[in-house]
Amino acid sequence: MGQATDTTLVIKAIAGLQYDVPRFAVRPGTRVTIKVENYDDMAHNLVVVRPGARTRVVNAALNLGENAIRQHYVPRMPDVVAHTSSIEPGRSETLTFAVPAEQGAYSYVCTFPGHGFVMYGALYVTRNPQRLPPLAQDPNIAANRKDPATGHEGHESASGHPFDLKLPAVYRTFMPDCSPAAIAVGLPNAQSYCWDAGTCRLRYAWSGGFVDMAEQWEAKGSKLSHPVGDVYYRDTAGFPFRVANKEASDVQFLGYRLINRYPEFRYTVDGLEVRELIKPAAKGRGLVRQFTLASAAKPVSFVCKSGDGARLIASVGKVQNGLLQLPAGTKSFTITMLAE
Repeated sequence: MGQATDTTLVIKAIAGLQYDVPRFAVRPGTRVTIKVENYDDMAHNLVVVRPGARTRVVNAALNLGENAIRQHYVPRMPDVVAHTSSIEPGRSETLTFAVPAEQGAYSYVCTFPGHGFVMYGALYVTRNPQRLPPLAQDPNIAANRKDPATGHEGHESASGHPFDLKLPAVYRTFMPDCSPAAIAVGLPNAQSYCWDAGTCRLRYAWSGGFVDMAEQWEAKGSKLSHPVGDVYYRDTAGFPFRVANKEASDVQFLGYRLINRYPEFRYTVDGLEVRELIKPAAKGRGLVRQFTLASAAKPVSFVCKSGDGARLIASVGKVQNGLLQLPAGTKSFTITMLAE
């Protein structure tokens, strides 16, 4: 990379909650100029944060409340090195800053609600830029940038979508009756659901279509998207997992990866790592939720009450008083939800 003390580059925000540049490296003390161009159909920002601080900054952005828009979804904290303002679709902004002397893997991330769990890249501050890990093995790169085949691809265009929609499809958007970190997923067989990354749980499911984005396009991403079809299930039981027979006190969203275009959500519940993959039921209206658990030293249970529009069937254990006690050592199980 030579001994240059100034680096200038363009980073584009593109469809599918991605930056087109997955990572870059500079030497300590370099003065960096980034022109951020928004080619997406919703607003984004770019926030440079210190090593290991991305999740902390993203979660802080979620808690900004009424100050979020005024602060461009950027929390005021020492972990933030530099940041742009909110950049609307078709706009750009130039950011100039001097990288710290401390070497390490800094992150650049979009801190809009829900975006920061999947939309980020790595800024390596190092005296040995030739020694970066292979891209596919880089732990500081978003999963959708390591392998283009697993990225967010374009979405069937029948109504209100800016490009052809391919199912399954994942939209990071704002949805009714959900935290700002909503993820709408369209499945084959006209099934869809809303998953809440802010609280790490399924909110509701519907059939008949995907989402109506008309208000989003008119309001540049600040309005709600709406389910198209019939909502047949709404969760009213709250967060379903219990560790040591206690309601969860610490739930953290760790992002998701795409498996054959289906998102597998990853989160922790009081230290227990969970992965959740949701697919349509084989027949009729319904979903099959596939859970994979890390080794648990304490008993784990799952709220499994039929109702809210669906009958729930567990693949393991017995349900007593609406609570599924998972057998010790359970590594995976499914909950099938069938519309009543």
